[in-house]
Amino acid sequence: MSQPVQGSLFGGEEPALRPLADLRRSTLGHGAWVDVLPGWLTGADVLFERLAAEVPWRAERRRMYDRVVDVPRLLCFYGEGAPLPDPVLDLAREALSARYAEELGEPFRTAGLCFYRDGRDSVAWHGDTLGRGGTEDTMVAIVSVGAARPLLLRPRGGGPTVRHSLGHGDLIVMGGSCQRTWEHAVPKTARPVGPRISVQFRPRGVR
Repeated sequence: MSQPVQGSLFGGEEPALRPLADLRRSTLGHGAWVDVLPGWLTGADVLFERLAAEVPWRAERRRMYDRVVDVPRLLCFYGEGAPLPDPVLDLAREALSARYAEELGEPFRTAGLCFYRDGRDSVAWHGDTLGRGGTEDTMVAIVSVGAARPLLLRPRGGGPTVRHSLGHGDLIVMGGSCQRTWEHAVPKTARPVGPRISVQFRPRGVR
């Protein structure tokens, strides 16, 4: 399902990656942490337009209680060995795998893409607990391109919410126990917001 996009309103800067040396870690508690690097990917607006136009986006429907509802975002998943839709995403996955090789102990293998078309698109509170993420410490790395949207995090069982505004090439890595002891969400908003694409890199067996 392709999305028509307007001709580029931005310069033609090719997407590239900055060094990961400036990552900043915040401890969340309960063994969870996040690393954040604003503007890790330069040329992010060009990459957004490429992904919006060329990724085979699909709309999904899921059962919720006694009815089937539309998933409020478009999706595309690239499994192990599948070619990614832009070479800079291969470079990003390799750089993240190298950066976290000792701490994670394995490479990032898959890439899931979400297209938030406007403020009505969202993702509800959840942790990536399907597979090993529900029982083991792991990592999920997210690169965001397009307009900034808030990513919220909160402890499971209640507590203060942590907010990160992500877009325009920003990177966030959720690590430690984050997927099973914390939840994250991208809430709906009635404010006018532009479209955003997030790319989530995960190790094998984490969904």
